[in-house]
Amino acid sequence: MKHPLLLSLALVPLLVAGCAVGPDYHRAEVDAASAQPPPADWQWQKADPRDAAPRDDWWVLYGDPELTRLEALATAQNQDLRSAIARVDKARAQARLTGASFFPSLSLEPAAARERLSGNNPQLAQAARGQSIPPATINSFNVPVDLSYEIDLWGRVRRSFESARDEAQAAVAETENVLLTLHSDVAIDYFTLREYDTELAILRQTVETRKKSLDITEKRVRAGRATAVDFEQAKTELANSEADLAEVAQNRAETQNALAVLCGAAASGFAVSESPLPADLLPPAIPVGLPATLLERRPDVARAERTMAARNAQIGVAYAAYFPKVSLTGQYGYLSASASNLFTKPSNIWSFGPSIDLPLFTGGQTTAQVKAARADYEGAVADYRGTVLEAFRDVEDALARQHFLAERAAALGRSAEAATKAREFSERRYRSGAVDYFEVTQSQRTELAARRAQAQVVGQRLYAGVRLIKALGGGWNEAQLMAEAPAPYPVLPLDSKAPEPGVPVAKTE
Repeated sequence: MKHPLLLSLALVPLLVAGCAVGPDYHRAEVDAASAQPPPADWQWQKADPRDAAPRDDWWVLYGDPELTRLEALATAQNQDLRSAIARVDKARAQARLTGASFFPSLSLEPAAARERLSGNNPQLAQAARGQSIPPATINSFNVPVDLSYEIDLWGRVRRSFESARDEAQAAVAETENVLLTLHSDVAIDYFTLREYDTELAILRQTVETRKKSLDITEKRVRAGRATAVDFEQAKTELANSEADLAEVAQNRAETQNALAVLCGAAASGFAVSESPLPADLLPPAIPVGLPATLLERRPDVARAERTMAARNAQIGVAYAAYFPKVSLTGQYGYLSASASNLFTKPSNIWSFGPSIDLPLFTGGQTTAQVKAARADYEGAVADYRGTVLEAFRDVEDALARQHFLAERAAALGRSAEAATKAREFSERRYRSGAVDYFEVTQSQRTELAARRAQAQVVGQRLYAGVRLIKALGGGWNEAQLMAEAPAPYPVLPLDSKAPEPGVPVAKTE
């Protein structure tokens, strides 16, 4: 055997052929068909064609350049997103680290030493049968290549790789979920700003109207056509409108500061110019699709599913501890007392052999680890099913919100129109002396409330559309998760569990 180390390396593919203990993974089923269907006019419908379906940059459906700019800024600078990306990098590195266990470990440890041997060394004296041995100084040159390799007979390494790979994919899905939440929050905060802009415009106009009413009332008091009570009521209404204006301005400033944080910018240097929402602005039509496609479009569902797969693989890792651990160790190299003949045939050394670590008694530790792994898996299954049910609920809530907000917007439109007419009528009656100023103030308050409610519902409909897009998973798809999975060596098909051993998988229940 001239090259035992090379021969051992050649045998590695054969030694890999083993079985994988533990249950094979199957995605848990979730039955959502028994849920009560919503009304027919807003229930889930098949979307065909899908030209209007949300894309990765779904916010462009709103046709707002400023929103597009803010979304790009948030993608580039948000710190929570950067943290999530770092977790993905860590998970992928961990998967590559686990995948490295498929291969032997080789190390080169050259050494050179000069050693003084004692003439009274008891071992040498015994070997010389009591004869005196003079002290000596010797040199030692050693160039060994060490080999260590665990033969994965029971699939412990394969199951460990499965788990690490699935955890990495779960981290990718979580990052996509963070990104989806980020884009949704930016859009919602942006439309909230625009809603405040509309209210600010209404309140500024109201303040100007109140000032004019105060001037008119003051003149009427001087002319004896109105009382001091009317004048004080006009002052009160003006002050209340100014207070409302300050409150909305404060809310806008706080929302803008929150938007700055989402965009990774300092609030002190961040500003979004005012731009009121048109009263007739509608959210884009979002095709919902079939309920079954939701499981492929929600990154949080994919994260829960990949975590469930990782916990399933950990059962096999724990179960493999019942079986002996077989390893190969070897060494090949050169050892000589002189550097001049180190790499000659007489200086060649080698060793090679297996070792077996057989657990005989662990005090129930292995059984406890298997039970703990199974419990982790059952918990992951429950989390997955709960996440799926929450996903269906989110979509149903979003659809219901859109449906009833549309009805509310129509009613508030009629209310604002009627309130404006009532206010104009009461002001004419006041100027003619038919009513006192109290009726005017009441009609003005009613109109202001109706117009503000109308502005609010326009904004609510816009970010209700955002919430529907988020509930549907944005433009994300499960295929992206598979495309972005880590590729530790060996490179595996993403639907595989580990390197194909070529023998049946050992299953345990």
